[in-house]
Amino acid sequence: MEWLRRSVLALSLLLLAGCGGPSSSPGTSPLANATGGAVPSWPLPADPMGLARQAGLNPDTREYLDYHVHAHLDVFVNGHPVVIPGGIGIETSDPAVKKFGSNGYGGIPAAGCAQPCISPLHTHDVDGVIHVEAPQEVQFTLGQLFKEMAVRLDSSCVDTYCAPATNVVVYVNGQPHSGDPADIVLRDLQEIAIVIGTPPAQIPNSFPG
Repeated sequence: MEWLRRSVLALSLLLLAGCGGPSSSPGTSPLANATGGAVPSWPLPADPMGLARQAGLNPDTREYLDYHVHAHLDVFVNGHPVVIPGGIGIETSDPAVKKFGSNGYGGIPAAGCAQPCISPLHTHDVDGVIHVEAPQEVQFTLGQLFKEMAVRLDSSCVDTYCAPATNVVVYVNGQPHSGDPADIVLRDLQEIAIVIGTPPAQIPNSFPG
């Protein structure tokens, strides 16, 4: 019977190789079921000015401080924070854009860039601070930021994490938000927390600092 035992073992190994490991439910990111605290990585996308225009924003050659708002964004997946990239909405390859450390971008001189290089809605660093720097007061939304990130955000999904397969709750200043999170208007010193899966020990409820 040794030949039979070996045949069964070989067949089992072939089936495991063909499956490629455990699968996830439809609409659920494989990371949502991963162990070891795996979280998504959201790199800076290509063509930031094109994405800004797709989001209904008007990139410019320099920053304006006539309307200046800072909101803060936290995203958690199973209790672990997701890094919000620095340089969202900024053409980081433009020679007029300075780089600070390994993740910070900005410092555009008063003369500006030779061509549009910064959106009025952007991030400078990986601290989760969303910067609105515009020539006049206009409503900017969380959905516009996510369009600049090339990450899905709507009433059902954040990236590949979708309800009801994955629990997704959005908080504004510590209070649960109902409705489409993409429609949240960014306001000064506002704290937004997107909680996916198991929540962290504490939900942030105020702008840090």
